[in-house]
Amino acid sequence: MRKHFLLLFLTIAASSTTQAQTRGVKIGYIDMEYILQNVPDYTEAKNQLEQKAQQWKQEVEVKKNEIVKLKDALKTEQVLLTKELIDERQEEIKFLETELLDYQQKRFGSNGDLIIQKAVLIKPIQDQVFTAVQDISEAQKYDFIFDKSSDLTMLFAAKRFDISDRVIRAITRAEKREQLTKKQLKAEEAKEYKENLEDANPALAERQKILDDKKAAREKLMADRKAAAEEKKKAAEDRRKKLIAEKEAKKNGTVPANDNKEVDKANDNKATDDAKQKTADAKAKTLEDRKKAIEDRKKKILEDREAAKKAKEDKLKENKTE
Repeated sequence: MRKHFLLLFLTIAASSTTQAQTRGVKIGYIDMEYILQNVPDYTEAKNQLEQKAQQWKQEVEVKKNEIVKLKDALKTEQVLLTKELIDERQEEIKFLETELLDYQQKRFGSNGDLIIQKAVLIKPIQDQVFTAVQDISEAQKYDFIFDKSSDLTMLFAAKRFDISDRVIRAITRAEKREQLTKKQLKAEEAKEYKENLEDANPALAERQKILDDKKAAREKLMADRKAAAEEKKKAAEDRRKKLIAEKEAKKNGTVPANDNKEVDKANDNKATDDAKQKTADAKAKTLEDRKKAIEDRKKKILEDREAAKKAKEDKLKENKTE
């Protein structure tokens, strides 16, 4: 994998030399270890491999215990055995020790089963990562992409240049696309575009978030108003039904009309008050959301200014040091 990224680095470096003269060089990096930990297929296969390695360790312990028992038995019975029997048992113990060393080397050696199966396990994920990095580099116009976990020493790496999460999303989406319907695929592509936009331009993403919050607040206000109107309509319908029932009861001489009218009036007033209160609460919530969005935007702008100022100061210090 490190060779892949080194080749990628050299290829991009050769092709972007001319472009870098007319625009700023765009650099990013990934953390291969972080990506592997967050890819479901790799995690599941790794767990299976760890279970197999644990089984091999248990087999090693069984063989070790067997050798220890033979040694203890020989030490206890040595005074009673002939020289030929002692030599025979010592030879058996030596054979088992050699067999144990061979087994450990076969399972856990530099060319053992554990290393080989790890390489087989990681190869498909590495290929997916390499493909995803190439796609992201071409789409986002990156000049260089480094691997933070490789031999390339990185003394400092700002988090905003880390595209590891984008690589993970690209891999998982590629696996999900085969199972999605056209409608779901379209929604997933829209979500992916939005996330890429957020990664590429945090300030623009923040403004879009504020607009989305305002839209959501307006939609909630309209929904609350609609609910209040529906409730009021239902209360009027209930009142109409009760009036009809009251007339029928009065006609039959079974229910006092005045009592029903008072109850209906109280119910209507309560329904109206509830509807007004809900509308007022919705308006207050919308205003509060707008106020919070504005405050968040101001805070974000101030933080960006401070970060830019600090970066400029750090650069001046670095130039002075040089």
